[in-house]
This record gives sequence, C-alpha cells and structure tokens, in this order.
Amino acid sequence: MSVVDQLIDRSNRLGADPRNTNYAGGNTSAKGTDTDPVTGGDVELLWVKGSGGDLGTLTPGGLAVLRLDRLRALVEVYPGVEREDEMVAAFDFCLHGKGGAAPSIDTAMHGLVDAAHVDHLHPDSGIALATAADGPALTKEIFGDRVLWVPWRRPGFQLGLDIAAVRTANPAAIGVILGGHGITAWGATSAECEANSGEIIRAAAAYIAEHGRPDPFGAPLAGYEPLPEQERHARAAALAPVIRGLAGTDRRVVGHYTDTPEVLDFLARAEHPRLAALGTSCPDHFLRTKVRPLVLDLPASTPHDEAVERLKTLHEQYRADYRAYYERHATDDSPAMRGADPAIVLVPGVGMFSFGANKQTARVAGEFYLNAINVMRGAEAVSRYTPIDEAEKFRIEYWQLEEAKLQRLPTPKPLATRIAFVTGGGSGIGRAIAHRLAGEGACVVVADRDGTAAAKVAAEIGGTDTAIPVTADVTDTAAIVAALHEAALAFGGVDLVVNNAGLSISKPLLETTEADWDLQHDVMAKGSFLVSREAARILVDQGMGGDIIYISSKNSIFAGPNNVAYGSAKADQAHQVRLLAAELGAHGIRVNGINPDGVVRGSGIFAGGWGAKRAAVYGVKEQDLGAYYAQRTLLKLEVLPETVANAVFALTAGDLSHTTGLHVPVDAGVPAAFLR
Repeated sequence: MSVVDQLIDRSNRLGADPRNTNYAGGNTSAKGTDTDPVTGGDVELLWVKGSGGDLGTLTPGGLAVLRLDRLRALVEVYPGVEREDEMVAAFDFCLHGKGGAAPSIDTAMHGLVDAAHVDHLHPDSGIALATAADGPALTKEIFGDRVLWVPWRRPGFQLGLDIAAVRTANPAAIGVILGGHGITAWGATSAECEANSGEIIRAAAAYIAEHGRPDPFGAPLAGYEPLPEQERHARAAALAPVIRGLAGTDRRVVGHYTDTPEVLDFLARAEHPRLAALGTSCPDHFLRTKVRPLVLDLPASTPHDEAVERLKTLHEQYRADYRAYYERHATDDSPAMRGADPAIVLVPGVGMFSFGANKQTARVAGEFYLNAINVMRGAEAVSRYTPIDEAEKFRIEYWQLEEAKLQRLPTPKPLATRIAFVTGGGSGIGRAIAHRLAGEGACVVVADRDGTAAAKVAAEIGGTDTAIPVTADVTDTAAIVAALHEAALAFGGVDLVVNNAGLSISKPLLETTEADWDLQHDVMAKGSFLVSREAARILVDQGMGGDIIYISSKNSIFAGPNNVAYGSAKADQAHQVRLLAAELGAHGIRVNGINPDGVVRGSGIFAGGWGAKRAAVYGVKEQDLGAYYAQRTLLKLEVLPETVANAVFALTAGDLSHTTGLHVPVDAGVPAAFLR
C-alpha cells in the first residue's frame, strides 16, 4: 500500500470515531519520496490534510503536498513569533507540482517534527487534560516521559518548532499534550502513529474514569431536571423559532436542536452557569461555538411566554457583552466584528440550540459544544477547568488568517439559510418545487400525506442536512402542527411556505356531489388556510418576515366547463392570497400566488384520473392533453412542474422583495385568464 493510501486509511479511521477528534478537527500527515517531474530523481515530500478538510471523509484530493527540503529551509528564514503568520504564505512556495489542497496553519507541525507519520487530534479526553489547571502534573503522572506537556501556543510555525524540539530532546516520547488545545502523536510507520494516538486518548480517558469525581458538574439543581421527552420536544419546537430569530439578528441562520443526555445533565447541575461562562478552549471549538453560549437562567417549568421574555433580555445582554469583548481586544488591523449573536443557546430541561450559515454548520457547532461539555466534565473530574484566556480566544477568532479562510468561502446561494415547507411535495409540482428550492440553497421540509412519497423526494434531494420528509394531511390541524414542529426541531423554524397540496374531480354541476365539493374545499381552501395559519405563528415568532406562496390555478379566474368544485376552491385560495397579504404585511411576511395552466406531465392530479376526464371534456386523447393545452396558449408552450417551480423561486429569491398580494400567471398566455 502506498504512503498516501496508508495516510488516507489512517485518517478515515481516526476521523470516524468521535472519541478521537471532532468533525473537520485535527490533521494527519505522512512523509515519503516520489519522482521529481523535472529532474526525474527522487524528492522527499510531505502529504498533510489540507485546510478545511475532515479526517473521516478525507480523500487524496484533500491533501496538501509539499517538498520537505523547502519546508525545512523555512526554519532558516523564520522571522520570529511576532511575524509567524507570514510563514503561511511561504507554504505555497513549498508545494510540489500543483500542490493539492491549500496547506493549513498546522503544516509546520507536521513537516518539522522528525517522524515519518504525525497525527494532531482533538479528543475530548486529551483536551480535558490540556485544559485542566493541573494539566502538566497530570500528564506526567499518567504518561511519565512517554508523553510530554507543551504549554499553550496559538497554532502556527512557532508551535511546530516547539513540538519538533520536544521530539528531538525526548526520542522515546510518542507524543505531546498541547495546553488548552489537543494532542499530537507520531510514529515511524502509519500503524505505529495511529497506535500512539490511540494510546494517549485511551490512557487519558481511563485515568479520568478511574480517578475522577462522580459529580464533576456539581449537585442536581432543583427545577432544572430534563422535562419528559414529549413535553421537552414540544417545548423545544415552540422555542426554536423564537431563539432562531434572536440568533439571526445580524444575519440569517439555520438551527439545530440537541437533547442528548450529556447536554441535559450538564444543564441540570449546579456548576453549569460557571462553566458555561468560561467558554470553550480548543480553537476548533470556539471558532464554531463563539466565545461562550447564551444560557437561559430559569427552571425548566417556567411558562413559555416568561421564558421567551427572559431570552430576549438575555440576548440583548449577550450582544452588549460580545461588543464589549470585541472592543476590549480589537486593534486597528482587526477584522470588523462579524456579528454579536450567540451560536449556542442552552435551555435547562429542554436542550441545546445551535446555529450556523447552513444546517451542517449548525449541527457541527452543536457537536463541538457537546465536545466542550465532555472536556469540561473530564477537566473538572480530575482538576479544575481552565480554558485559554479571553485575549487568546479573540486573537484566534479575529485572526487575519481565519478571516482569509472565511473570505475564501463560496458565495452563498440565493436561498441559503431559508427553510421551505412544501405541501404536496411527494409528487408533481410539489416535487419540482422542493428540488428547485433545495438546489438554490434552501433547507426543505417535504410534506405529503403519502409519507413514502415524501421520503423518496427528500432522499432524492440529499441528506437530512438539506431535506427531511414529514407525513401530513393538510385537512388535519394536529397533523399540520406536528409537521411544522418537526421542521422547527430539524432546522429551527420556517421561512418559505408553499401551499401546493391539491386534487381535482372533474364533473358537471349536476353530477357534482356534496362529498366532491367538500373534499376539494377541505384540501385546497381549508387546507391552505390551516397551513398558512399555523406557519404564520412561527413566522411571527421568528420576527424575520417570510414568504407564503399559494399554487392556485388559472381556473381561479377562468371559468372552464365541468369544474365547479375545483374552480371554486382555487378561487378561494386566490382570495386568501390577497387577504393574508393585507394582514401579514406588518410582520414582513409576503403572500403571493401562482396561477398555472394545466400541468399534465409529471402531475399527480392528472395521473389520478383528472387528465382522462379533462381530455374527454375537450374531445382529445389523454396523451395529447398537454399538447392541446399548449396550442390554446399565446406562446404555444406546455406548462411543466419545473415551470411552476421557477416562478416560486422568482417570487422568493429576493429580487421581488417589495411584491406581495400578486398572482403570477404561469400558463404560457391564456387570454381568458388575464388578470384584470
């Protein structure tokens, strides 16, 4: 197996186990020889995980490849710790060939340590020792001279020199504990390096388990114990949109909810306010969780409205404190403040709400704070938790190198941070809308009374960071509320609601039964009313505006034959658009409608028998119905599900920010359906 293959295999194994490192945390490397494409001779190289990659999913394309002779030569020109950031740019001049991925700040650590294989990881047990007040003594007690202590230093070239010096001075050592940060291990072979990393992690965990206090977070706090699961989730679903609105004051965010036993136990213990206020320590942690979380300081049984008012007060205080933190430490060349809202909000008895620019970022932020809880538990069990100080956290949070990394991120898609709820999303127009909104960056909740169909569409779109299915009959208020609660727990709330669920029964007036009438009005007129009402509660709680879109029909205007129940239900929907636009505008909620002509291809309604009946009305074959509809339009074009989806995107992507109460014809030009 090649050196690179060994490195990838080791990295994937290490990254797959959360006991070893967090998502996208740490890096691994290997040294070896390859052919110089210019001279044809051997050249000594370093392969190291590049900036921004994840060990668990690392591929060869995620490795930076550098010439070791040039990297080592940097030691001779190193200008000192005050200018060590300049060395990152120098890494680019050490790249071999096209160089692969961008080198990370930890490249020097891997290149300068005299070992063929190096792992730098962020295990909870290792960081617990690294953040313990007695960390140096504990390291000595647990490992003797096999693992050494390196005092806190910001990641960079000097840290690489420090670790390299320890390795040279202690040839029998297998690694180091990095104060406030994590661990680094090495080995002559890939297997030896992985074994040494595992030894450090397991030995630290075993020592904490054997010698740690049973209640590191203190005694149970009366009234802060976890609520029963059903009540807890209902409370979380009600709070999530409120908290998301607060956390999105400076910029919109997507949310994630966590109620693992570790989180709930932490919040139920007497020491959680003190420890939460200390913030996290490992740079990978606080870069994603911010310097500290916002913690609701009320018992779990506090009524919802009272909890909301307290959260709003605490949010104002958090923003003021964060501005003060920035002003205490910012210098003339510091990047501008990126936003004063919390990334982590902790609610006793309920759980943790985490936020980010997308679902994955929000989820990972929560995972990192869970890591931080585990770190605090371990440090408090055997010593006292002492994270790096606030000034050091600021230096990293507002590091110019970190700012440069943020500037390299791709431009967000138009609907990034938007959460869409699409009814009738399991087929036809709804499926096309769900796909289009997700493709433009939205998180999508695919709602359909056919749960299997909804799950299929959600799976087509991608994983649960992008789309989730919910089973919901829009005629059932309880089912709608439950589906919207699922949306709130999955993504933090709802921003964009598409009332698309529908059906049609084509009959002449004299053959239309009361049941025919009731069914169509229940699904479309009543169903869209119920969905809009329940979604509006969330939209108002969030305080961020939003969009409600009705997929109505040209039949809401055009009086076609044998269509009284369907046309009347669609007309009801059309007027709901006007009524809700007038009522909800004060909350920044825009309500618009789309009036398609008959969508034949890909339509669930037409496939269910409606197509055959409409074809009979017009005296054409069912397979020719789409072409018939197209020929009666001005543009001679057939309306497809994707055509309707395009209109939804146009109404919600931002360019029509001042438009509400509008009906957009998507009918290729049917003069009889012109808006008057």
